[in-house]
Amino acid sequence: MKKFLPLLILGMATPAFAEGTDSTAYIFNSLLFLMGGFLVMWMAAGFAMLEAGLVRSKNVAMQCTKNIALYSIAGLMYLLVGYNLMYDGVDGGFIGSFAFWSPGEAGTADGDYSSASDWFFQMVFCATTASIVSGTLAERIKLWPFLIFTVILTGIIYPIQGSWTWGAGFLSEAGFSDFAGSTIVHATGGFAALTGAIILGARKGKYKDGRVMPMPGSSLPLATLGTFILWLGWFGFNGASQLAMGTIEDVNSIAIIFANTNTAAAAGAITALIVTQLRYGKIDLTMVLNGALAGLVSITAEPLAPSLELAILIGAIGGLLVVFTVPVLDALKIDDVVGAIPVHLVCGIWGTLAVPLSNSEASLGTQIYGIIAIGAFVSVISSIIWLVMKFTIGLRPSEEVEELGLDQSELGLEAYPEFGRGSGSII
Repeated sequence: MKKFLPLLILGMATPAFAEGTDSTAYIFNSLLFLMGGFLVMWMAAGFAMLEAGLVRSKNVAMQCTKNIALYSIAGLMYLLVGYNLMYDGVDGGFIGSFAFWSPGEAGTADGDYSSASDWFFQMVFCATTASIVSGTLAERIKLWPFLIFTVILTGIIYPIQGSWTWGAGFLSEAGFSDFAGSTIVHATGGFAALTGAIILGARKGKYKDGRVMPMPGSSLPLATLGTFILWLGWFGFNGASQLAMGTIEDVNSIAIIFANTNTAAAAGAITALIVTQLRYGKIDLTMVLNGALAGLVSITAEPLAPSLELAILIGAIGGLLVVFTVPVLDALKIDDVVGAIPVHLVCGIWGTLAVPLSNSEASLGTQIYGIIAIGAFVSVISSIIWLVMKFTIGLRPSEEVEELGLDQSELGLEAYPEFGRGSGSII
């Protein structure tokens, strides 16, 4: 069979097949959404493992709980209100419709049922935004306030600002370009995380007598695994944002996106590796991991148009930004446990600003306009929500509870009982 496979591939690659029938294009386009969607869903595992590895042992179970809960909340909220709010009837405006989304019956003349694969693909992007917030606020936020914020973020905030570009809203008409979401997904999560970190405050003991006190995470192997999972999922994140796989041109574009995505990530990781060696005298693994993620975020706004050489530059600058932004946040006493603000916010902005370098249809002024509009909206609404909860139900546990760890106080269990307080009862 193998010797006939090249002939079969050649036969499939003819223009007649590429143009195909409407049903053939529909099948391949839907397959792209579904495959890209489950790759992006797998990123939820990546975020969970990255965060579990970068928090202390006493908070690992809490981070795992938050990540499976936020993904589930996003799935429900994007179904109940988010999808139609983002895509239904925006028409150059600011918001879609408040309506429950449901797929039509298969085979209907209007083809509404095709939105099922698109809904799934768009939903996992929504969940990614919430994952960004989880890591920044780790170790000192109570579970239920975080979940309440996630409900509003995934059901209201993310869909509204997303409608401005991807839903054919006013930013789309202005010419704002964000191919797969450097600003729409990553910077949005970063703005929400930044406002939360400022209002919530730093972890107890993080900043003491003018010094930054190290708080090493529980498992660098877990954090590394999480990074590789995210790297893999990003091929679905960026590649499937081509939104079509029914022609040879589309498939070739997806391949280029894969190449640029991988190249930018590699450049970000290597840049962070070299710079930390030069700056600190030793390589910082956590910076290298975040350097790879920085490259991925940076290329997300335009992963198709750049040459491979430009993809290297874009990713490398992302890695550089992470290394130098982390100490700036510490100087400002903004405690970001996993480095999500440098990676997703700073590099999300950089990636969006870099779009005109390769996309002649984008302008720097319009890109700045889009970033400011989205940043202002997300920051203001997020700040209001955080402040309301702070002065009503409260955001933080007590200092004693924080010292004990959120696993014990909030969940009543330990991620590693054999090595924790529970080990004393083990015979």
